[in-house]
Amino acid sequence: MTRVKRGYIARRRRTKIRVFGSTFQGAHSRLTRTIAQQKIRALVSTHRDRDRKKRDFRRLWITRLNGTIRQLEEYYYYYNFYYYNFDIYLNSNILINNYSKLIHNLHKRQLLFNRKILVRLAEADAYSLLCILHACEMQSKESPEIF
Repeated sequence: MTRVKRGYIARRRRTKIRVFGSTFQGAHSRLTRTIAQQKIRALVSTHRDRDRKKRDFRRLWITRLNGTIRQLEEYYYYYNFYYYNFDIYLNSNILINNYSKLIHNLHKRQLLFNRKILVRLAEADAYSLLCILHACEMQSKESPEIF
């Protein structure tokens, strides 16, 4: 049987694998077989965590929004009742003491908001978030059609 001389093909394949594993530590960056196994694990983790990242960010937004809503509710009940006697926020059905009731009321009024944008707005200026939600409530009471 004649000898097959492949030249640089195997070396080129190993080099390609080593370039991928150059950021790994220890034997995972030096031994070809170990690099190949670690490469498979890295790609699997990347694929899995792409979906997990979306899930985690949504959970984070919901948690932040819930905290902001609870703080706003406490602040405005105290501030408006004791200082100005405004009933505008006390009678508001959209300002509820937690996240789930807020989202439920928004869906009832067919107001669909992106949670990410709501959180960005709450971080920048919580008062403007409250004003927007209150304005949406007033608008939905005036014109109940979908907008």
